[in-house]
Amino acid sequence: MSGSAEQRSLSFGAEAAAYERGRPSYPPEAIDWLLASGARDVLDLGAGTGKLTTRLVERGLDVVAVDPIPEMLELLTRSLPKTPALLGTAEDIPLPDDSVDAVLVAQAWHWFDPESAAKEVARVLRPGGRLGLVWNTRDERMGWVKDLGDIIGHDDAHNHETELPAEFTDVEREQVEWTSYLTPQALVDLVASRSYCITSPEKVRVHTLDRVRELLNSHPALANTSGLALPYVTVCIRATLA
Repeated sequence: MSGSAEQRSLSFGAEAAAYERGRPSYPPEAIDWLLASGARDVLDLGAGTGKLTTRLVERGLDVVAVDPIPEMLELLTRSLPKTPALLGTAEDIPLPDDSVDAVLVAQAWHWFDPESAAKEVARVLRPGGRLGLVWNTRDERMGWVKDLGDIIGHDDAHNHETELPAEFTDVEREQVEWTSYLTPQALVDLVASRSYCITSPEKVRVHTLDRVRELLNSHPALANTSGLALPYVTVCIRATLA
């Protein structure tokens, strides 16, 4: 991981609580598609506060969570006390060789050094194991969601045209459309947890959050509402260890 990318990813630690409150979960159809039917042992790599981990544990899978940020893992362990949560990076995974059936990466592959991460993922996967990548992107075809993108930066499903290294074959891509329901405050938390906002100077950050609050108060579709429907496109990529 390059120095600046590492600083940006580690800066999430200070915002772990906002991240947990604001970030959406993942739709079951996406997880069904990412996992091979016989998978039992699953590594959630770059697990953060455990948004995806929770969904995997609920399925009765044996899950290990790995993340480089102690504050994130602390929140994960609070909600999932029985799930092993290990400090580590994608480039140095604290698991033995051939120990998992699947490695899932939610919202995090772009923080990794793809070549060394691919080698480490290949090492911990069993032969024929599955690598699954997943991102939530806001569906900006609706008026106010597009306006939100104008304030905080646009979220495009096509940004995730990831090239996977040669260790992996049968690379496939899928999209799932769904809706997250959240309060106006959770939307503010979601924006506060974005890396752009965390790493901005205080003045810029405050201004951005003020603009989001202004949108919430003034947009005809949002004003005086206690619940927002935020449409998402979840982008999934799956591949098999060659």
